[in-house]
Amino acid sequence: MSAINHFERSALNYFAASPLDRLTVKRRDDGWLSAQLLSPSTRIVPVQNGQNLIAHGEPTRAALLTPDEAATLLNAATPILLGALADVVYFAVDVPEEDAQVQAALAEYGSFRELRAVYADLDRFTGALMAYAKGMVYWHQRHKYCGDCGSRSLSAEGGFMRVCTNEACGAKHFPRTDPAIIVLIYAGDKCLLGRQPTWPPGRYSIIAGFVEPGESAEDAVKREAMEEAGVHVGRIEYQASQPWPFPSSLMLGYMAEAASTEVDLVDDELEAAYWFTRAQVADMVRKGDLKLPPDISISHRLIERWFDAGDEGKLADLVKGPAW
Repeated sequence: MSAINHFERSALNYFAASPLDRLTVKRRDDGWLSAQLLSPSTRIVPVQNGQNLIAHGEPTRAALLTPDEAATLLNAATPILLGALADVVYFAVDVPEEDAQVQAALAEYGSFRELRAVYADLDRFTGALMAYAKGMVYWHQRHKYCGDCGSRSLSAEGGFMRVCTNEACGAKHFPRTDPAIIVLIYAGDKCLLGRQPTWPPGRYSIIAGFVEPGESAEDAVKREAMEEAGVHVGRIEYQASQPWPFPSSLMLGYMAEAASTEVDLVDDELEAAYWFTRAQVADMVRKGDLKLPPDISISHRLIERWFDAGDEGKLADLVKGPAW
């Protein structure tokens, strides 16, 4: 039996498998960093309130600025090295809202929009780059003060470290991401789908939750299945992962076989959860009564993998019509 190629599976997920060289060693070279911020081939990725700068007009494209175009912004904020592709080096910059001069300068090139609203019009590399920028800016925004002593911290090593300014402390802090599991639970020809009360009518997805201290990802699968739906699971199989910058998670995708099927919404996080056969999914999606997660998400890919293993055709063929 051939081994499962988890990298290939993860590469199907949006934001994953970016070809960007993260230039780990170059982060420590202040002279090199300064030179890149003067290079006309460098591109700046502005982020404001978790949104990315999208160029004016059609077609939809990212506004990636040269250092000259971003000069006002670079004078007001500290850039974060993202990496390089070919001869282009990329930096993210957190845009200060209170700086009217910066706002006016950037308005010439585009407007800030939510990445989930424009991802379908962007190539995969650009989408991954903008997600990466969002994640790094988010971390810096929440670590301006040392978690050990409360003093101010400063960006270092191209933005991949923050150092406490208190000489008596001097703690070094590094970017973090929050691991979360997401699992498609199946029983025979059925899978379990649930919905949160804040979702649009008809929207259903699979079980997800954060990994807690002291548990493995598989422990979290078992716990979340029980807490959210009251379902025990037996066999658990890892499938793939996806960086999810909304705001700072790494989604670990699983398939799990149910050991019980009675649904009990234990923690009230879901307002409803039901077992669906593939035939029911196909029929309800065609009618518009069931709305699955968009294909930007690993939840969609897991549902697709389960659905496509049956006899109802391909999920991709169902979601192209008006019902989608």
